[in-house]
Amino acid sequence: MRILTFNANGLRSAAAKGFFDWFSRHDVDVLCVQETKAQEHQLGDAAVRPEGYMAWFKDASTKKGYSGVAIYSRRAPDEVRTTLGWAPFDDEGRYIEARFGALSVVSLYLPSGSSGAARQQFKEQVMDWLKPILDQWLASGREYVLCGDWNIVRARKDIRNWASNQKNSGCLPHERAWLNSLIADPHHDGLIVPPAYGWKDAFRVVKPDAEEYTWWSQRGNARANNVGWRIDYQLCTLGIASSIRSAEIFPLPKFSDHAPMLVEYAR
Repeated sequence: MRILTFNANGLRSAAAKGFFDWFSRHDVDVLCVQETKAQEHQLGDAAVRPEGYMAWFKDASTKKGYSGVAIYSRRAPDEVRTTLGWAPFDDEGRYIEARFGALSVVSLYLPSGSSGAARQQFKEQVMDWLKPILDQWLASGREYVLCGDWNIVRARKDIRNWASNQKNSGCLPHERAWLNSLIADPHHDGLIVPPAYGWKDAFRVVKPDAEEYTWWSQRGNARANNVGWRIDYQLCTLGIASSIRSAEIFPLPKFSDHAPMLVEYAR
């Protein structure tokens, strides 16, 4: 099973840049998209509906052309869920889950706090509210793959300019502590003791020492100079994590300010 996660920063824009032509060559079983930046009725034409895939969307209802998540799959899921029960989050179109038997694949888009204090406050509210849900999923006995843009780096290897970003949203120590408190591996920043039982960072399972990024600022030639951040993840439960065969980030071709990340699972 091959699962691709991708923040499109506008799905129609990414499609116009050739994303789905590229996608068709990578034998993907499930695609999780964040930032569709469109309503579902605007995403009905062939340019964003690749042959052989079904698609499900959760749009932002409070602000048109904002946020939005999607899941594309070759196989019809048993169930698709699009709400978690808190309107301020749900109405921004930040969660969609496809259930295939005992496996859930989730496309998740956490808020960014980089635009100012109000959005940073909302981001931190989301973090506090989401933690018990993630804990519940982890303990449920289901297998989960959580794909998405978490808007937080984990540690020094996940960002080029570590020291200069310590006071910037996405690299704040308490944000990193929150994310690393979910993940049971040694690839954290030393601020917390990782849990004995937790999620697995799929990329780090197979690339423990790699310094690769999934997002680059659109200012200052950041992408050309590879001054990036790794903020897009596939976090998974232990059972499916044990089947990971490979993980690959594709910085080129450029379809968005984010790069797609493909993980292959043996089950």
